[in-house]
Amino acid sequence: MKRRTFLGLSAAASGGLCLAGCSSLDAMLGGAKVPFKISLAQWSWHRRLRGQQQPKMDNLDFAANARKFGVEAVEYVNQFFMDKAEDTAYLVEMKKRAKDNGVESVLIMCDGEGNLGDPDSQQRTRAVENHYKWLEAAKYLGCHSIRVNAASRGTYDEQIELAADGLQRLSEKAIEYKLNVIVENHGDLSSNSQWLTRVIKKIGLPNCGTLPDFGNFPPVADKYVSVEMLMPYAKGVSAKSYDFDEQGDETTIDFYRMMKIVVDSGYKGYVDIEYEGNRLSEDEGIIATKKLLEKIQQQMMNA
Repeated sequence: MKRRTFLGLSAAASGGLCLAGCSSLDAMLGGAKVPFKISLAQWSWHRRLRGQQQPKMDNLDFAANARKFGVEAVEYVNQFFMDKAEDTAYLVEMKKRAKDNGVESVLIMCDGEGNLGDPDSQQRTRAVENHYKWLEAAKYLGCHSIRVNAASRGTYDEQIELAADGLQRLSEKAIEYKLNVIVENHGDLSSNSQWLTRVIKKIGLPNCGTLPDFGNFPPVADKYVSVEMLMPYAKGVSAKSYDFDEQGDETTIDFYRMMKIVVDSGYKGYVDIEYEGNRLSEDEGIIATKKLLEKIQQQMMNA
């Protein structure tokens, strides 16, 4: 994307104006039903939130910034308000900011709370209980899920048993809040779709599912087959992006193929923009990913 073009878009955003595609596509198409909805994962701005890329962003400003970029739903990352899960006043303000900007809170991605498949039973229990506060926060914010990790140690089969134990206990707790516990392919065996689907099947609870991420697979894995395996259990989808060509297409992942897999599975939830590239700025990467997803929406509508 040319720098001059992007600066023009940014100026529109900072002035409170909608970028191209800001209005919901449903409205643009006269109420026609879109094949999937678009949200924004907070991780797309992880450098700005950490002050590594300017202008620095405060977590409380996430919803307002997302709305300026034409996004009407957001997915939080607990790393950016790690000490605020039980801070009622802070959560009240987060919820107010989202509501004031007409933004839906979809889920909280939870990291840093221990391994839900830890071989040590006491550590595993501690990890399960560490997530309780995020269930409380997610419920208050109006989310439908928390995203967790299925980290463990041991043999392939041992890790199935251990991860299933921790996830099942957390999912049973989440039922009290009418929330889902969803697992992302996020490194180690969780990025093996065969392993992760076995874990989910073993748990067998309707509120325990997956959050397929387009990019979090080892090089030897077929990412398209892997996502297809996870989609029957999906309650969220991360459209991970890294870079784009002059036509606006992602250069490392066939988004058209991926989104066909997502839609053909019958999935009806949000697909989040999760830009993680380096060549474009975070703002530019978010805009490029959103435009590509909207182009695919249009193509599917016109097919």
